[in-house]
Amino acid sequence: MNYKIAIIEDDDLIRGMMQINLSKNNYDVSSYSNCELIDVDKINDLYDLIILDIVLPGISGLEFLKQLREQNILIPVLMVSAKEDIDSKLNALNTGADDYIVKPFNMDELIARVNVIIRRNYTLQKDNTNILKIGKHKLDLSSRICESNIGEISLSEKEIKLLEYFLKNGGKILSRADILEEVWGMDADPTPRTIDNFILKFRKLFEIDMSNPCIFLTIRNKGYLFKP
Repeated sequence: MNYKIAIIEDDDLIRGMMQINLSKNNYDVSSYSNCELIDVDKINDLYDLIILDIVLPGISGLEFLKQLREQNILIPVLMVSAKEDIDSKLNALNTGADDYIVKPFNMDELIARVNVIIRRNYTLQKDNTNILKIGKHKLDLSSRICESNIGEISLSEKEIKLLEYFLKNGGKILSRADILEEVWGMDADPTPRTIDNFILKFRKLFEIDMSNPCIFLTIRNKGYLFKP
């Protein structure tokens, strides 16, 4: 897997050198001369790290970082700057930067810092992959133990598989036929009523008000919709 990095730096030479060295270290790199050129709405999907200069034309790197964090966009950011005073470093780190490197810097040091940030972020993501959230409750996939309205319970493999399917397709209407095929398989012989019984149980476990569900919704004549 090649991690993807966006460089936002207005100095053509520095930007080019960073792109060459990062590419040699098997990173997929995109580069921009200012913050306005990058698609903020897709930034989490497109990149694993941003290398961001502080002094830029238009929106400064610090202001751009602040906007990201205010929108709860938590992509790792490595700030680069010629400012080496402690106040500038603290300001960037307190605004939400993950690291700070001072120009001029050694490219080997840049690569080392990038590697550390990527490794740390990947480890955090990996640690959290077994924990799913359903409403206000958490589900541990590795142990099948789940918080619920009646306390901690152990779910069956089929219940886990159905919940994973809902979570993977949050916000989409899923027909009973699709659910049966995906979760039970073509060779099984459950009925649509089987799914209804599972949904009824999920509502008892996770909904605040079963009579007015807001997580597991029935869409008349279409199927079910899970709202994360």
